[in-house]
Amino acid sequence: MTNTFLDSIKVRRSIYALDKNVSLEDSKIEEIVKDAVKYSPSSFNSQSSRAVVLLGENHDKLWNIVEDTLRAIVPAENFAATAEKVGSFRAGYGTVLFFEDNAVIEGLQENFALYADNFPVWAEQSTGIAQHSVWVALANAGIGASLQHYNPLIDDAVKAEWDIPASWNLRAQMPFGNIVQEAGEKEFIDDADRFRVFK
Repeated sequence: MTNTFLDSIKVRRSIYALDKNVSLEDSKIEEIVKDAVKYSPSSFNSQSSRAVVLLGENHDKLWNIVEDTLRAIVPAENFAATAEKVGSFRAGYGTVLFFEDNAVIEGLQENFALYADNFPVWAEQSTGIAQHSVWVALANAGIGASLQHYNPLIDDAVKAEWDIPASWNLRAQMPFGNIVQEAGEKEFIDDADRFRVFK
């Protein structure tokens, strides 16, 4: 038996050295993101996850927003390292923005009051699954990516720039692109510290 799904998961790594030399067509990237999010599970089949794909100048604009936002709060003497890090994300080909739609979550809280406190937690699980699905799908297409979290610092600017619905809550940013340098060897804690099996 071949474990192609597990093999696919193993390919996914945090790739920080990216450039814009992606061989896939934009339409294929769009298809990957759409399918990965669409077929990711969600509690009560809420389908609360949302994704925005930024390419070209829109991708660059996002990381300009991040840099300008951080410049206002990071001390000048420490900003060079911050600018370099943000620049490494801008060097990629595009970015996927992940959101959860609060209108969906609030609707579920009203309709299923018994579970009201759980829906925000389950929404976080839903977005995590969607993010992982996109990440694995991109990795299997030969595209490197990492997951970043500059929310909530950039939320208002992002919503204004791309006319994002007010109910969409930004959860993560995934810069992606051609892999310039592979990730290093990954170390794992001992299985005995992580897993238990009872038969």
